[in-house]
Amino acid sequence: MKKITITLATAALLLVGCKDANHDAGKTEQTTASDNDFKGKIALDVRDSKADWSAYTPKSAPEGAPNILFILYDDTGLGAWSPYGGRINMPTMDRLAANGLTYTQWHTTALCSPTRSTILTGRNHHLNGMASITETADGYPGSNGHIPDDCAPFAQIMRDNGYSTFWIGKNHNVPEQDIAPGASRGEWPTQMGFDRFYGFLGGETNNWYPDLVMDNHFIEAPETPEEGYHLSKDLANQAITMLRDKNATNPSKPFYMWFNPGANHAPHHSPAEYTAKYKGKFDDGYEAYRTWVVGRMKEKGILPENTGMADFNPMPEEMANPGDFVRPWDKLNANEKKLFSRMAEVYAGFSEYTDAQVGRIIDYLEETGQLDNTIVLYAADNGASGEGSPNGSVNENKFFNGYPDELAENMKYIDVLGGPDTYNHFPTGWAAAFSAPFKMFKRYSQYAGGTNDPLVIHWPKGIKAKGEIRHQYHHSVDIVPTLLEVCGITFPEVYNGVKQTPLSGVSMAYTFDAAPDAKTQKEVQYYAMLGTRGIWKDGWKAAAVHAPISGKGHFDKDVWELYNVAEDRSETYNLAEKHPEKLQELIDEWFNQAKINKVLPLDDRGPAELLTIERPTQEKPKDRYVYYPNTAPVPEGVAVNVRGRDYKILANVEITNPKASGVLFAHGSRFGGHSLFIKDKKLYYVYNFLGIKPEQVFVSNKTLKPGTYTLGMEFNREKAGEYGESIGNMKLYINEDVVAEGPMRTQPAKFTLSGDGLCIGYDSGDNVSNLYKAPGTFKGGKIQGVGVTVEGEPYVNLEAEARRAMMVQ
Repeated sequence: MKKITITLATAALLLVGCKDANHDAGKTEQTTASDNDFKGKIALDVRDSKADWSAYTPKSAPEGAPNILFILYDDTGLGAWSPYGGRINMPTMDRLAANGLTYTQWHTTALCSPTRSTILTGRNHHLNGMASITETADGYPGSNGHIPDDCAPFAQIMRDNGYSTFWIGKNHNVPEQDIAPGASRGEWPTQMGFDRFYGFLGGETNNWYPDLVMDNHFIEAPETPEEGYHLSKDLANQAITMLRDKNATNPSKPFYMWFNPGANHAPHHSPAEYTAKYKGKFDDGYEAYRTWVVGRMKEKGILPENTGMADFNPMPEEMANPGDFVRPWDKLNANEKKLFSRMAEVYAGFSEYTDAQVGRIIDYLEETGQLDNTIVLYAADNGASGEGSPNGSVNENKFFNGYPDELAENMKYIDVLGGPDTYNHFPTGWAAAFSAPFKMFKRYSQYAGGTNDPLVIHWPKGIKAKGEIRHQYHHSVDIVPTLLEVCGITFPEVYNGVKQTPLSGVSMAYTFDAAPDAKTQKEVQYYAMLGTRGIWKDGWKAAAVHAPISGKGHFDKDVWELYNVAEDRSETYNLAEKHPEKLQELIDEWFNQAKINKVLPLDDRGPAELLTIERPTQEKPKDRYVYYPNTAPVPEGVAVNVRGRDYKILANVEITNPKASGVLFAHGSRFGGHSLFIKDKKLYYVYNFLGIKPEQVFVSNKTLKPGTYTLGMEFNREKAGEYGESIGNMKLYINEDVVAEGPMRTQPAKFTLSGDGLCIGYDSGDNVSNLYKAPGTFKGGKIQGVGVTVEGEPYVNLEAEARRAMMVQ
């Protein structure tokens, strides 16, 4: 009789009752052309028959259709880059602008996932279910985080019409719960019309230790920072490789490549030699920079001469979000000025380094004779980011946990800013400066500081004008109609049997040969993001005074402002009292657009609340989890949630070598996470609270010898701290024995937005603790499994059950 052993999964840890899934064998169906569509001849003998390949012949792109390369940066305002007069040198973009068109009034949604969704489908972001980033999806039609079937992806249409399609770099349009090895791939890039994907699925990633996906599976980075790795370079390598591979077999096929670097999103990671290029160049401060760059923008014709200068802090104090306040430069102390200047240098170096990598792709296209008929779009997805708070941060994750930065803590890292030891983000002052001349920055959809972004279009074969400026008002939703027109492709009214929602935008192709100030063909564009809202119509703009993610609500009490942006580009002069009828017309139109585009309800809840919304998954909610070694990292969105509660971690381990060491459990990174590991024959548990040193370290007072053990810890939450952190007591266990104990605090929200998933037997990407080096693979024994519980039972009961199970192994 076969011996049956009780494993950790069945009894030891959490008494989880598991049922084998019932699999319906079913029948495999193969989609083929209908017999009625067959135009050949079928006889008894194939020699007397005639084949018909008409239903299977690949469709070719229209004759002469251009290649498409769309380069989409993150978090960059109009006043940052050299083509617009900014101090950040962008040689590749300068080169393209000198031989193409520079747009001054191209707008976005004010946030990344929503903007990217408009480019993904050609529809307004609420029609795509992307009211905000995917991590804040809240279950309403316009904000559920899922692209609906009636908004077919642009790439799918292009692939159906003979294009090779590639997505490189950032995604951030996959539902959070589907960023998991075992989850549905239904909204991953390769299911959204792209032949190949290489990049990261979340909103940001560590540029030195990224969370990478190739096509449909998770991978580790090909190199380490010590070996010269940086994500921007890796992405360019992959882009060139994919284009070379296509040309080797299908050189006649045009391509559509969407290239989305991690720049300029936090963390701002720049190779030291590029940061050094900007040493001292931002010492004059963000207020002086803003004045300087607006002058430069006027000289270059980007802004009209009469453009005013909006205030740094334009919102009334009682309505403003304190985290978005800009501190006056002349009120900073010497260390603050030094730190803030350095943060701008890193941001600039990050941007230029990535531009250099884009240049390698452009060079490849030129060397292979493809550049002339490639329409290159070079843009950014929203204004500069204010998530760094008024004081900046060496760990942006503090913002998402509602935890303040401290100057003394940040100054420790000034010499290594931008390197692997930091996850830095500049202060709000630079966000406002790089979004000059407008009010506010990213997340503020009612003001141009959040939405007016750079766009350069270069297409030698299709655009006669060289080095010219275009002032027509447009939006990211207009990109798809533009590309369809220039490629000679019509978007279908019905796709895969589903009637399609019409495209929301208008083509910009008319601007290629238009005069710089020719009348725009766009009529109206609404804005709504995180509780902010506005609307542009026929050169007028209405803006509701409301801070994003402020938690204030009471939208019916919002005060609306009115601007004539055709004459007042910086939205400086409020004309609400002078033209009340025009203001009411625009407010009424906003509500009309909100109804058409599924905008309501408005949501301004704070990050901690938004980021912790429970969302449906195929796995039912539970409070007992079992994980096994050597599997892919479990993303935080679907991993056990230990935030704000009691929890226990238990590992059944067999030690066979007296020198056994390594990670048993790890989740997060050095910028926020926790890890259970063996080092120097002792058991360790480290909770790295937002990367603040010193780490919270607990070490066993006993050594581990060869044998079988249940190793674990428990945290008992006692109260909430000032910023929502959990404060309580931690106990470390070897079997039944408490081998370390002491006070501990845990983060109120996520460890990071970059990924760094839960791992068993190793620590992927960046290491949680500086007491070991990633991957810290466990050696010298066997991990049978690790369980985590967030139920309320006392630790000793669970430990006893684990010990009993271990005894029968």
